[in-house]
Amino acid sequence: MVIDIQNQIEQFKDFIETVYSKNLTNIIEKGERSILLDFQELSKFDIELAEQIISEPTESIQNAEIALTQIDILKDLSLKARFCNLPVASKLQIRDIRSVDLGNFVYIEGIIRQASDVRPQVVSAKFECPSCGNTISVLQLDSQFKEPSRCSCGRKGKFRLISKVLVDAQHLKIEEAPENLEGGSQPKRLSVFLKEDLVEPRLEKRTTPGSKVLVVGVIKEIPKTSHSGATLTRFEIAMDANYVKPLQESFEEIEISKEEEKEIKEIAADPKFYSRMVASIAPSIYGHEKIKEALLLQLVGGTRKIMEDKVIRRGDIHILLVGDPGSGKSQMLQFISKAAPKGRFVSGKGASGAGITAAVVKDDVLKGYALEAGAIVLANHGICVIDELDKMTSEDRSALHEAMEQQTITISKANIQATLRAETTVLAAANPKLGRFDPYTPLASQIDLPPTLINRFDLIFPIRDIPNKDIDEKIARHVLSIHQKPETLVTEIHQDLFRKYISYAKQRIKPELTEGAMEEIKNFYVSLRNSGQESDEDIKPIPISARQLEALIRLSESSAKLRLSKKVTKRDAKKAIELLRYCLIKVGMDQETGQIDIDRISTGLPASQRGRIVSIKEIIYDLEKRGMKSIPLEDISAEAAERGIDEEKVEEAIERMKREGLIFEPKRGFIQRI
Repeated sequence: MVIDIQNQIEQFKDFIETVYSKNLTNIIEKGERSILLDFQELSKFDIELAEQIISEPTESIQNAEIALTQIDILKDLSLKARFCNLPVASKLQIRDIRSVDLGNFVYIEGIIRQASDVRPQVVSAKFECPSCGNTISVLQLDSQFKEPSRCSCGRKGKFRLISKVLVDAQHLKIEEAPENLEGGSQPKRLSVFLKEDLVEPRLEKRTTPGSKVLVVGVIKEIPKTSHSGATLTRFEIAMDANYVKPLQESFEEIEISKEEEKEIKEIAADPKFYSRMVASIAPSIYGHEKIKEALLLQLVGGTRKIMEDKVIRRGDIHILLVGDPGSGKSQMLQFISKAAPKGRFVSGKGASGAGITAAVVKDDVLKGYALEAGAIVLANHGICVIDELDKMTSEDRSALHEAMEQQTITISKANIQATLRAETTVLAAANPKLGRFDPYTPLASQIDLPPTLINRFDLIFPIRDIPNKDIDEKIARHVLSIHQKPETLVTEIHQDLFRKYISYAKQRIKPELTEGAMEEIKNFYVSLRNSGQESDEDIKPIPISARQLEALIRLSESSAKLRLSKKVTKRDAKKAIELLRYCLIKVGMDQETGQIDIDRISTGLPASQRGRIVSIKEIIYDLEKRGMKSIPLEDISAEAAERGIDEEKVEEAIERMKREGLIFEPKRGFIQRI
């Protein structure tokens, strides 16, 4: 197609002045370096002009930029023309790029795997001829710097470089998104080059490794050279980017229009808004209202605070679901990972420590080593969902400790010492060792997780699958109706509006604790901590620790944010207390004493059992003082019976002491202290 250049420039000028007249002053005020043109608007305005851009992109984009300089108010700005909203026919999978696509204007979608540093690149250079003083301009289009071969006066070689025009450039490696792959096929990669305003610091944040992006650009070939310097017949393919659009944003980056803001405030004013919001979480799963309530508060989160002494108090609420198989844990996790804008889903068995935190890889482009971020770092300001947490190896799990509390990840590998930010909320699910949840056994001994990691979760929910005729009937009806007519599943609040609501709450609302809320939390904390009566063994159960106090504050702030309130009231504190009490009763209740004991969760050793171990130790000491070195088990049982301890409990305590290396059995039926 032969382009009439002058005619095309005039058409572009008319189009921009007609459709974008209101936007031009905005561009000047903000100091933008480019104008974003909608391809669909262009095709409505002039279909031939739109077709010319698809078939002859390089010349057409240059003409559009010349047209911009001819508009009076833009003539001094030298803006770049960026095109978005291309037709679906222009979409190309990375694996489907062939030689016929060279020079075509297309768009691709994928995940950024590597991003080089932004560096200057020469686009044109001016040379002076020493013989006649003539100035020669050379456009630098290839990867190698070009000098003029001869001058009009006949001179060949050795020209003096006067000036060169440099622009910022960056090289990205984009990989196909996993959802577009067919079984067994490996994701393909494509090199993408960004220049000028596409690498501004403001836009560079969008192109960090791990981000999902849509790139509009022209497919080009790059010559490859052999070791001897000769050009090979095989070429490399790359894309010269015209526009980059992020497909995943964090809650803070979602833009909310005035109309949407009005809708959000209307939802918040509805008396039933809380139940409507809870019903919008995983609507395909019946019941589990308390868990859905907690997940809703987790999406909003508390307020991150940096103290005077630079100590950071996290605002993220971490939740662990432990439960019977087939109770809908994974579906809830999948829903949250899709509802949160920056959600990452990983499964325990397929996740390594490096894949969750960060890995050091050998970099072929820049040589040396480079950092490749893992799931928790990529989900910074978002949610990282970990399924089958108990199936991860202990070395890989240890990487989570720092990420969950300090919210940083420190790497010291090869020649790289780096601290990465990981302000990420963690939602995890685990199955008990014996398949089903046992309320009588401490949680730490049921899940194959270290107590220190369990302790970092603010809320732990057991999901029990107990037969109940009424509930089973409702679940069956709910599941069958969804399978019969999937379209009948209508959420209370539309998914997009739901995301915008949470985004609005996170962006605009920073609530403060009121005296009433502080008093409510303080009273609950102090009364519960001191409610445990001294047991027979004088070991007091600790019902709640300072970690749960901080969890209460975070949950209260989250409840206030959800109501779009600037104040954390007594009502929010009560909601937080109700959730925490529900969790403590379910997983922290010592069935022997009927009291809440936080050690059942954090250490796996309830106070009643700890007290018995102390009593048995005392009995062993007393018997040793009587001159016995190897103590018969019968004597210990007899002494324990006098103190009111069952024989079964004595055996349990002795077994535990053996495992911990406090005592050993020199011969059958005898005990000796190590």
